[in-house]
Amino acid sequence: MANGRRSVAQMRPGEVAIIAGLEDDDLSTKLMEMGCLPGASIRFNFRAPFGDPVCISVSGYELSLRVAEASTISILN
Repeated sequence: MANGRRSVAQMRPGEVAIIAGLEDDDLSTKLMEMGCLPGASIRFNFRAPFGDPVCISVSGYELSLRVAEASTISILN
C-alpha cells in the first residue's frame, strides 16, 4: 500500500479500523455501493478456512470479499 498504509486483507479477526481510501479504480464503484466508503468504520470478522474469502462488517452489513478485493481497501491504523 502507498504511504505505508495497511489494507483490509492485512487485518486480523476482531480488528476495527477506518477506511482511508480505495486503491483500484475498477473495483472502487462496486466497493462503495457495498458501503465501503472512506471514513467508514470496518471490522474484520474472519477468514475462510483456506484464507479466501474474508468476512467484514461495514455500514451495518456483513460482506464476503476476495482477498484481492480486500487488498484494494486501505485503512488507517
